[in-house]
Amino acid sequence: MEYRTNRRTGDRISVIGLGTSTICEADEAEAVATLEEAYERGVDYFDLATSDAVTFGRMREALGSVRDKVLYQVHFGADYTHGEYGWSTDAETIKRSLDLQLTALRTDYIDYAFIHCIDEQSDWDAYRKGGALDLLLRMKEQGVARHIGLSSHVPALVETVLDTGLPDMVMFSINPGYDYSHGEFANGSAAERMALYRRCEAEGVGISVMKPYSGGQLLDARTSPFGKALTEYRCISYALDKPGVLTVLPGVRDREQLRRTLGWLDASAAERDYSVIGTFAPADARGKCVYCNHCKPCPVGLDIGTINKYYDLARVGDALAADHYMHLARHASDCVACGHCDRRCPFKVRQSERMKEIAAYFGV
Repeated sequence: MEYRTNRRTGDRISVIGLGTSTICEADEAEAVATLEEAYERGVDYFDLATSDAVTFGRMREALGSVRDKVLYQVHFGADYTHGEYGWSTDAETIKRSLDLQLTALRTDYIDYAFIHCIDEQSDWDAYRKGGALDLLLRMKEQGVARHIGLSSHVPALVETVLDTGLPDMVMFSINPGYDYSHGEFANGSAAERMALYRRCEAEGVGISVMKPYSGGQLLDARTSPFGKALTEYRCISYALDKPGVLTVLPGVRDREQLRRTLGWLDASAAERDYSVIGTFAPADARGKCVYCNHCKPCPVGLDIGTINKYYDLARVGDALAADHYMHLARHASDCVACGHCDRRCPFKVRQSERMKEIAAYFGV
């Protein structure tokens, strides 16, 4: 397993976490075995926005003995008082649901307490005015909620909540469909979405990725908005290459799905290569580096995707990006303008010209 660190909290988080929305569909023995195997394979981050409260007991059975070694992402607003998932911004309802979850999980703390599913300004208004936010802050003061997060599908609303300084983590839907304006949750332009990812990286706010396959639509040519099927491994790689992303949370129902997902860890570069999306990216995405590294290998050894990422992050105020750039083995100034990357880039980025721009910015 590979791990990334949340700069705000210091938590080490597996790059592949686990969504639990469908694990309740398996029988108890299979669900417990799946969760146990996930942990044994190095998964340490679990999202608990599940479809049914039965999941919490299965989490306890599988992971209760290693509670201090795993991280739970729990949603303040996911209502399980009637068993099946519901949504609420009412403080009393949220408190009852949280008590139910903590009891079923047999834990007295939540690693990441998420402001849940804020997709409209009215949701955020209700969350604050109805006492839900006050409840969350009280539970953080009491040590029950260790860190605060936010789940949303709308870049502008995430930006609004980030302005409060509260979130240490954001759960956001990232996949090529949504980023390029295709799908139910394709909110915001490609530029707005990338600006959000860069802001999170710059401010040390981690991103956990939901819906990496666009609800499975991207995996089938018949339902893919591009008319071509992508693979799970391409979608996972795409999300993990975005600034700020710490973990991707595919939902799994059983051990078969888990093993297929974790196969990404051993996948070849070709299996992870998502540059095919450049053939159907919208016009406003052309000419913009997405760090896919399809331009590799550079004849002089430049890590072109990483150079571009540090440049973009430095320009939006990431204080660490310039230092990371300076510690690269080779810099933009080493570019010999051979044009190899220009010819290979599926997004039509003129990287040889961009290297001159980046070298001038950093001075090397």
